Amino acid sequence: MPDDRIRVDIDGAVAILRIARPDKLNAFDIDMLKALAAACDRVEAEPAVRVVILTGEGKAFSAGGDIKAWGGMDPHAFGHEWVRFGHRVFERLATLRMPVIAALNGHALGGGLELAAAADIRIAEKQVKIGLPETSLGMVPGWSGTQRLVVRFGAQIVRRMVLGGEMFSGEEAKAEGLIDLVVETGAVMRTARDYAARVATRGPAALEVSKLMIASANGEDKGAAVEALGSILVAKTGDLKEGVAAFGEKREARFKGEW
Repeated sequence: MPDDRIRVDIDGAVAILRIARPDKLNAFDIDMLKALAAACDRVEAEPAVRVVILTGEGKAFSAGGDIKAWGGMDPHAFGHEWVRFGHRVFERLATLRMPVIAALNGHALGGGLELAAAADIRIAEKQVKIGLPETSLGMVPGWSGTQRLVVRFGAQIVRRMVLGGEMFSGEEAKAEGLIDLVVETGAVMRTARDYAARVATRGPAALEVSKLMIASANGEDKGAAVEALGSILVAKTGDLKEGVAAFGEKREARFKGEW
């Protein structure tokens, strides 16, 4: 059965992924991670979708991982079934073909900030608190907090959150480059929808390729980006069509180098 704590609403070119566990500040458990991965597959399979908005329900964007979900795990299960699996799911979100806008309606802490960092654009309401409090629990960020966040935002700001326990308001986070836009309380979804509408007017192929190129330049999974770009390019050629036809007809291919 689908997990209704991760909701998908598609309205034309815009898909909204909503984390809907407000009673637990939208903290994740294993089933929610699985549902998020399935939601990513669903929106990517919709040809009409050109941009995704990711947000939370209630007072928080996400408080990260639910301690009750992982606190009793043995070290092997914690490392593999929780940390590594969550890392793969967040990477799935980060590598969606279309731009992703994180609309921070409330606090984004720990895994919640790591989730927001997987988006391309972050819009936050001014009252939000942003931080990585994992070391206060005797653990380390495990869903790319010391990896993607360092690449995208710089090592020093991550040191301040992880080692110093600093938390930032929306405006402070914007000044540090963690957030792109700050809006008044209650305005984040309206602003995110407006931004998404602007993105959706642009060429979808250009958006997808540009996203790959920017990620490659930023050192994010450069090998996968290069192979994806090369595969897209070759898939458009007459040579590929000829090669597939020749295979089906059991004959030698007659390549012409047609682009």
